[in-house]
Amino acid sequence: MVMTAPLIFSQNVGLLFAVILGILFGLFLERGGLGNPHKLTGVFYLTDFTVPKVMFTAILVAASGLYLLSDFGLLDMSRVWIVPTFFWPQLVGGALFGIGFVISGYCPGTAVAGFASGRIDALLTVVGIGAGSLLFAVLYPLVEGFYMSSAMGGATLQKVLGINHWVIIIFLCVFAAVMFYLMERYERRG
Repeated sequence: MVMTAPLIFSQNVGLLFAVILGILFGLFLERGGLGNPHKLTGVFYLTDFTVPKVMFTAILVAASGLYLLSDFGLLDMSRVWIVPTFFWPQLVGGALFGIGFVISGYCPGTAVAGFASGRIDALLTVVGIGAGSLLFAVLYPLVEGFYMSSAMGGATLQKVLGINHWVIIIFLCVFAAVMFYLMERYERRG
């Protein structure tokens, strides 16, 4: 097996890279105002669309970069691990995540960034995330059947739809451009 960076150096160096990238990610989140719960929940109240714009842009840049590297033979996509899809459990988990997001104003990453910048509400969110994780671990034997149900493997739009990845990326870019335009218009009117 051929190792890729950062693990080519050692596991410890890989962990160091992860810590550095995590700190940089948190700094950029905070610098962009995404450590502020009012900005984060603005999308749910249709007052601030910064979060979906940032997230969709990040997804499109990452997908384009991965597939460009793959198409030029610099990345073997068969070696990229895709998180397995369990449709119904992930739908329920996403709903619970969304409820927690609206109530607290944070997702896990932004809660840590908010806590690092001194926000007490972010600390309470981190404690809540920890308590929820512990509760899930305790209840896992009771929910394991549901948790492992509706397995779809490493599902991707390309696999599910059976079309070229660039068709999907171009469609998503056009979709994003239209949505960003509509969001901007809505924000200006509001």
